Order: sequence, then structure tokens, then C-alpha cells
Amino acid sequence: MFEYKIEGGIPIRGTIAASGNKNSALPCIAAALLTDETVILRNIPDIEDTGVMLKILESLGAQIEHIADHAWKINAKHINKSDIPAELSKKIRASILFAGPLVARTGKAIMPPPGGDVIGRRRVDTHFLALQELGARISVDGPFTFTANKLVGADIFLDETSVTATENAVMAAVLAEGRTKITNAASEPHVQDLCNMLVSMGAKITGVGSNILTIDGVKKLHTVDFAIGPDFMEIGSYIGLAAATKGSISITGVKAEDMRPLRVAFGKLGIRWTIEGDTLTVDVGQEMKVNTDLGGMIPKIDDSPWPGFPPDLTSIMTVVATQVEGTVLIFEKMFESRMFFVDKLISMGARITLCDPHRAVVSGPSTLHGDHLVSPDVRAGMAMVIAAMAARGESTISNIYQIERGYEHLVEKLQSLGAHIQRVEVK
Repeated sequence: MFEYKIEGGIPIRGTIAASGNKNSALPCIAAALLTDETVILRNIPDIEDTGVMLKILESLGAQIEHIADHAWKINAKHINKSDIPAELSKKIRASILFAGPLVARTGKAIMPPPGGDVIGRRRVDTHFLALQELGARISVDGPFTFTANKLVGADIFLDETSVTATENAVMAAVLAEGRTKITNAASEPHVQDLCNMLVSMGAKITGVGSNILTIDGVKKLHTVDFAIGPDFMEIGSYIGLAAATKGSISITGVKAEDMRPLRVAFGKLGIRWTIEGDTLTVDVGQEMKVNTDLGGMIPKIDDSPWPGFPPDLTSIMTVVATQVEGTVLIFEKMFESRMFFVDKLISMGARITLCDPHRAVVSGPSTLHGDHLVSPDVRAGMAMVIAAMAARGESTISNIYQIERGYEHLVEKLQSLGAHIQRVEVK
């Protein structure tokens, strides 16, 4: 077991490269099941979650080869199982992404309920409803079991704009007979990455980037060499880190289009950046002052499906707001327990009123002090890293497995930026 030891109060400075989008890598790995030809995936982040997804593929009979930094060759020609091992499924919520491609490819998928972050109730109903519309039969007595003699296109209206349910439905539909229309589909950059990969494999998908996807099923998909896009969640986290520590950072490999929703939210806290080519730069001397709404009203930073502000960054914004002059409401609509980590920020000296499981009022700036912290999930864990680096004194963070599920080579990247952080073994 390991933990982080962090000496705070040191502004970061330097340049890092953006990692590949974790949330693109996971469905793209699962999508390799949809063909018996070779799939090469590039820009795959070296994190725990992608490692688990690759192990699941291997357990199903796929051949996996690491061919270069961040690049994997996958051949799923000889799939000999349809059940996902429980010890792997419980490690990662994205294990459910194998349901659609397994049913499409083998007619069956068996999996225990998925694991992952503990951030309140996370429904899987939308996955079931979408796959049922396509012709799958589903049993939830014991492991989730999906079976189908064949999948047939359908007109599907998703009951929520779920990213992973959209991805499951798309992966099942590309090999279904006939046309599928998915309305109220998620449109995040990672959903677009998956769709673009599938199109490169011969799938017929229109409406990519919108909330209505139309898929004409094909009989077979072929080989592909595909590079996933940059991780805008990681980029947003490092922007928040630079601002909170009053430092500066340049991040290469950025896709400017992905940053538009983030620019609006960070702008409410007086934080700006420039983008030249694919390099984003946050300079020192940020305003770090809440920009009130008209009439001097308290502004709100709230999440919503893309192209709204992503819910995964509300934890980061909460910490950054503690270092900004003024008051702001953070409204996390999508998960019941994501805001409960603020009690640790309060113990560090933050002035936060938790109104309910979804809303927190943050007044700053506050002087934070080092503390012992426990990471409850990926994004709150990274938020705690930022808080510790902005605080006076030393902090320790345990349960760092949760953080490293989503942030590639975090300690090495932070050390390259001048952070005083160590990953130490706890005996």
C-alpha cells in the first residue's frame, strides 16, 4: 500500500504533455472485440483502468501486445469466453462496456455488477434498456447476463444522457441488422472518439458530436490504426493546479475545441489561458477573483452533459475556488456523494458550506493547512492533491489507487513541475 507525502505552498512551473483521454481509451479497448482483425490503439494512457480493461480482453481470449509507448495491438479473432472475471469487473465501472460488443460478437455477455468510484448511485438501467431495444434478453439474478440470437436495429430514446450507455448501444448497433437511431445520446469527446474509431473500421454512423446518432448496421468491421484524443479532464486538473498554487504551466497536445466549456467555468473564477497550436499556457498573475453575475449576484458553476461543464471537474473547481477572492456556488447535479469530500477541505481551513449532497458554497481565499486525506474517487483524489499542494505544511493522501486509476504518471509529472511530492510505501 502506498500514499502521497506532499509539502505544500510551492508554485508549479514547467511544461507537460497531455495524456490520452482515459474515457476514450476504455470504450475503444472494448470495441476491439467487434472485429476478428487486428486493432492498433495509440495514445492509450498508462493508468490502472486501461490495464484492467486490457486484462479483461485477454481473459476473453484476445491477444494483446504492447508495441510502443502508449500503443497496443489487439487481436480478438479467437474469443473463447463471454464471461468477465469477477475480480476484474469489480475494479472498474467501465467493465460494463464489454456488454454491447460481447453480445454483438458472441451473442452472450456475463458479468458481475461493475465496480469503480464510490460517488453515489450510478444507474446501469439505461444500458439494459438500450440493449433490450436491440433484441438482447437480460437477467439480473446473480451476474448480469445478456443474450441475443441476433441484434436488430431500433429507434432508441435513452432515458438519460449516459456516456457509457450511449457507447454500449453504439457498439451493439454497428453489427445489428438494419438501422438504429439513438436519441438523447451523449456527445462528449470520448463518445466522438469511439464513433470515429468505429467509422474507421467500416461502421456507418452519422450525427457524431450531436445528441442524435444514426447507425446502419454492417456485417463485419475491419482492422484499424487509431489514436485517441487528449484527456481534457487531466488538462483541466493541471490548469486548476497551476492557478491554486499561483504557478504557471504549459500543456502540449491540447485540442482547443475540447476546452471551450472549461474556459467558461474557469473564467468565472478569474482564470485565463492562451492556446497556440496545440499548446495551452496558464501564466502567473491570474486575476483569481470571482466574476459576479449581473447585479452582483453569486455566480454558479454547474455541470451538465456535453457541451456543458463536465461533472468530473466539479471537485477540482471546488478546491480552486477556495483560493479565489469571492463567493461561488458549485452545483454538482449528477452524483449524490461527489461533494462529500469537502469536509476534508473544511478541516484544512476552507470556508465551504455544504448545502446538500449536490451544492456547496465556497468563499475565498482561504489559507489551507496540511492534513491527512483519504481519496474517495479519482477526481476528488486529484482535488485533494491540488489542495495539499496549495496548503501550508505537509499533507499525506492515502487510497491513492483511486487517483492513479485516472492520472498517468502523476508523481513524475508533478515532480517535473517542481512539486515536493513523494509516493511512499506504508508498512
